[in-house]
Amino acid sequence: MKRWHTLTATLLLPSLLISVGCSEQPASQSSPQVQIDFAANAARWAAEEFQPTSLNPEEQLAELAWFTEAAAGLRGLEINVVSETLTTHEYESTTLTKAFYDITGIAVTHDLIQEGDVIEKLQTQMQSGENVYDAYVNDSDLIGTHARYGYVVPLSDFMTGEGADVTSPTLDLDDFIGISFTTGPDGKIYQLPDQQFANLYWFRYDWFTNPELMAQFESRYGYPLGVPVNWSAYQDIAEFFSEHVREIDGQRVYGHMDYGKKDPSLGWRFTDAWLSMAGAGDPGLPNGLPVDEWGIRVEDCRPVGSSVSRGGAANSPAAVYALQKYIDWLKRFAPPEAGGMTFSEAGPVPAQGQIAQQIFWYTTFTADMIKPDLAVVNEDGTPKWRMAPSPHGPYWSEGMKLGYQDTGAWTLMKSTPLERRKAAWLYAQFVTSKSVSLKKTLVGLTPIRNSDLNTQAMTDMAPKLGGLVEFYRSPARTLWTPTGTNVPDYPKLAQLWWANVANAVSGEVTAQQAMDSLAEQQDAVLARLERHGVLGECGPQLNEPQDPQYWLQQPGAPKPALADEKPQGETVPYDELIKVWQAG
Repeated sequence: MKRWHTLTATLLLPSLLISVGCSEQPASQSSPQVQIDFAANAARWAAEEFQPTSLNPEEQLAELAWFTEAAAGLRGLEINVVSETLTTHEYESTTLTKAFYDITGIAVTHDLIQEGDVIEKLQTQMQSGENVYDAYVNDSDLIGTHARYGYVVPLSDFMTGEGADVTSPTLDLDDFIGISFTTGPDGKIYQLPDQQFANLYWFRYDWFTNPELMAQFESRYGYPLGVPVNWSAYQDIAEFFSEHVREIDGQRVYGHMDYGKKDPSLGWRFTDAWLSMAGAGDPGLPNGLPVDEWGIRVEDCRPVGSSVSRGGAANSPAAVYALQKYIDWLKRFAPPEAGGMTFSEAGPVPAQGQIAQQIFWYTTFTADMIKPDLAVVNEDGTPKWRMAPSPHGPYWSEGMKLGYQDTGAWTLMKSTPLERRKAAWLYAQFVTSKSVSLKKTLVGLTPIRNSDLNTQAMTDMAPKLGGLVEFYRSPARTLWTPTGTNVPDYPKLAQLWWANVANAVSGEVTAQQAMDSLAEQQDAVLARLERHGVLGECGPQLNEPQDPQYWLQQPGAPKPALADEKPQGETVPYDELIKVWQAG
């Protein structure tokens, strides 16, 4: 810290000229030299690109000057990093790599590939020990994997050990809204959040506030049309628009949107917390304990089973209910073509103007929902839609997570040579730094820092973002969390979901049979991991199976079947809800 306090604006004078060559050795008088004015570059990027920012001008230039100084021994390196293809990462790949080079002299190739391919590359490096990439942005859903296998560098150790000299004094970990998601069961931070988006409820605000439609709904269902608090209300609203309203302005409309094609993305539809929304797990944040939203029970950090017979909840009544509701709503209330769509194909559909509401909607689509001339955007650029908290199923109770939040986070591997790892860590900190993060948030709408969320710039943007800013400023956001530490091997377990769900969607098996099969397969994977003994003291240690009734009679998850799975529908006016959010 003392060295940081000596960095003042004097470091930023244009006279700061540093020689850069391919070698770290001083260049001879006869060899060519590339003169880079790092301070001038930093000032130019700060003025022309990195505005607005939560920092004042002196703080921003001082933070950028630290990156210049910290990179001194690494100049000339060319490193390779990778992430999935999102707007936020496109900005990093095309713009921030250039800025980083101009300010540090370190060249970065930031590859953009599909999410599944990111995991494949990560697994290849884990298994082979070869350095495929110098850093990865991968979902914090792998936190349970990273914390157990030992292939990933615990950042808590790195920042105070080998990477201390390249760890920014202004990193401010407490400012990251997703830092708890990247913390392992041992309390160590394993990943640095780079972008976040939640899975919320989306609806047509203009239709929900239409006096004629409001009167029709209340007359038919006996309560006001509004944001559904529970799944009963969501179902009533879906039925209302799909089967009773049917047309608005001559266009066929639907009360629900989803996707159902047999495709790996169907797995995300469920592992991204669908069971938690129904209420299958236990209370606890960021994830239910002892039973999480995957139905996996953990005792003393050890996974002990997925099946109800082992104390899990993957095939519990609440889980089966969740799957059956998904199927019923897809077939009854969504457009006919939805059942044959993947995640990426279904994503743009609400923007076409036919959908009244969507229970499972990722805020990463916000940027694509506010483009001019869309059917869901007013002439003044404000949206005709809003986002709101997801409704919950009848098995849900206070203290449980309510939905999913994706947190793409920087991950360093032990197999990456130290010098390259340090350079990659500098880049990871740069693209998440306060100097850069607010502008990146405005571009990609995937906020990561409290300091950015509380700026005037975000307040000014809020009216055009349909509730995104209000959601992230509210304490409610803590109920939306990624996959947690109960899942000891995300890649192996995640691939089991989509095939089993697809079999139920097609009618080959019942919802109960599908979830029985999933629970059995998850337990088989956990058993193999237990036999191999490679996951240390937090590796699986399965409970012996016993009569499921034993577990169903215990407090918490797995929960016995409810006599009434469709209680009275309950709604809340959006304008009242947003006031609660704004009040904090």
